[in-house]
Amino acid sequence: MISDLPGRAKNQLRAAWKFCLSVRKRDWELVDYPVVVSEQEINSSLTGTRLKQHRYAARITNWWLTGTGDTEQQARQALEGNFANAKTASINSGKPLPRPGTRVPIQFASQEQVKRHSALADDFIHRVLKLDWAWISDESSLWDFHHNDTNDMLIAKIKEVYGIDVSDIKSAKLSEILDRIAAVHESA
Repeated sequence: MISDLPGRAKNQLRAAWKFCLSVRKRDWELVDYPVVVSEQEINSSLTGTRLKQHRYAARITNWWLTGTGDTEQQARQALEGNFANAKTASINSGKPLPRPGTRVPIQFASQEQVKRHSALADDFIHRVLKLDWAWISDESSLWDFHHNDTNDMLIAKIKEVYGIDVSDIKSAKLSEILDRIAAVHESA
């Protein structure tokens, strides 16, 4: 009977079932969550770029936690790793893990550090990234804005525009780069 239902309805029914089962315990593992594995279309225009597309995606229904791989097994393994990281982060923050089957809203990374330099961030977006606008968070990095194998091109542009070398910032996080630019310009 479940196999006759359309995909979305089937997934929501599984989510409701996993929710009901979840009341029996408090320490949930990945097997307690409704997982869906699907085959993705490969975008041929991205072939050969730094962005590797995988054939399969495994995700938890109603949660934005996923894993990808070239096989279903690899996608599930990637999801297991991401779930383990999410569980550890949940424990470290003192927040409970979302109950299986419940809808988990998308959570955007903080912008606290970036907002300290909002005018500089806007200037950076225009002059270095060559964009009219971009949403950047404290977790955004140079890697998010190109498909090259290295950040060398943007690092050179930062040095050209601001006269500052940021090649030693291994994370390439824009928040750290903006902090350095602001600090150097304030001390000048």
